[in-house]
Amino acid sequence: MFSFQLFSQDVYQQREDRTKWFRDARFGMFIHWGVYAIPARGEWVQTNEHISAENYQKYVDAFNPTEYNPREWARAAKKAGMKYAIMTAKHHDGFCMFDSKYTDYKSVNSPAGRDLIREFVDAFRAEGLKVGFYYSLIDWHHPDYPNVGNHPMNGNKEYSKKKFNWDNYTTYMQNQVSELLTNYGKIDVMWFDYSWAEYSGEKWKATELVRMVKKLQPEIILDNRLGGNIELAKPEEYAGDFEGPEQIIPAHPILDQLGRNVPWEACITLNNDWGYSADNHYKTDKDVIRALVNVVSKNGNLLLNVGPDAKGRIPKKSLDVLSKVGEWMDINSESIYGCGSAPLSKPEWGRFTMKGDTLFAHITDSNMGQYYMPGMKGKICNGKMLSDDREMFIGTYWNGKRSYIDENDVFFNLGPSSNGTYQLDDEIDTVVKFKLSDTKK
Repeated sequence: MFSFQLFSQDVYQQREDRTKWFRDARFGMFIHWGVYAIPARGEWVQTNEHISAENYQKYVDAFNPTEYNPREWARAAKKAGMKYAIMTAKHHDGFCMFDSKYTDYKSVNSPAGRDLIREFVDAFRAEGLKVGFYYSLIDWHHPDYPNVGNHPMNGNKEYSKKKFNWDNYTTYMQNQVSELLTNYGKIDVMWFDYSWAEYSGEKWKATELVRMVKKLQPEIILDNRLGGNIELAKPEEYAGDFEGPEQIIPAHPILDQLGRNVPWEACITLNNDWGYSADNHYKTDKDVIRALVNVVSKNGNLLLNVGPDAKGRIPKKSLDVLSKVGEWMDINSESIYGCGSAPLSKPEWGRFTMKGDTLFAHITDSNMGQYYMPGMKGKICNGKMLSDDREMFIGTYWNGKRSYIDENDVFFNLGPSSNGTYQLDDEIDTVVKFKLSDTKK
């Protein structure tokens, strides 16, 4: 048991070291882009409408993103406060956005005539962002990938008569991953998608695949969608370095069986689809900012998705939201980068994030009067508004012979009066910064 605990701790510490930059970054851009931008009904259009590979070819033949300028994308991400970006190298339709020698089904052979992934990598690196690749384990175009699960031809009797060679497909998959991790310099994240039922773990030859990945890129981090369980005390070798809840924010920090924090990243779309969809169901800057704070308060990251259109443009509505998020981050990013959960329950007026001996109070709902902080008496040196460093009033409550809060609780207020009511600086999220004297008391 003792040797197992030592092994477990060693593996855990190695993962902590690998993911340090990731846990500090907290905010990234997800980019789902491919020929599915032409029908503009999301990246699952091929399977949702049971489109054969032959009929899907019309979109490949029309794919010519003449306005693709990844440097503009990178600047938008950087302006929003994002620290890394992950782009689809190949989605489920099998179309490759990079120049793979193992297939002709790629952007280089479309009217685009370009290695779109190389341009993405170069542009985002130039703006100082880390880069990663999304790679679909599923491939609806490859002749040896069977028509199972959500395959567009699942249920098609004629297609089911085909013979599939699974080893051929997994070899193809490994060869392409090797290309991505060999031909584009240092890659920071490999984002596989996805496993289900028996198509999980060693069905993908996952251990062999991960060992190859780590040999080619020793410092890379992986998501958890090859299968396995990262929450085990001793997770599988292919269980990944972080969990990836999709379109949901967990209610609490994610812990493993030994009670240790597990890195995680909530991937969430800006509208209701991953790939470009011509709809107006966009989240607001308020939605995004509050989601980011929510995630960080639980030791997570937010990977916010944009779906560029067929011309290669991030939609203006997406850019507008990102710009407004960036304005908030310009003032308040100190309460996000490198921060995590605080040893305090969620207050009724907002959330807490914390970094070292600094506590950040995120106020999203204004109070009539004071804002309570339970159990913090004697633990706060000072408090100030993050936006302009003005001093906060900090005190305890007393009214004649009766106190209405616990003797170990304190409150703060946003102005000079202990019982005054003050407007929030930012109705979306006003941040107050507290320096703590001793967080262990």
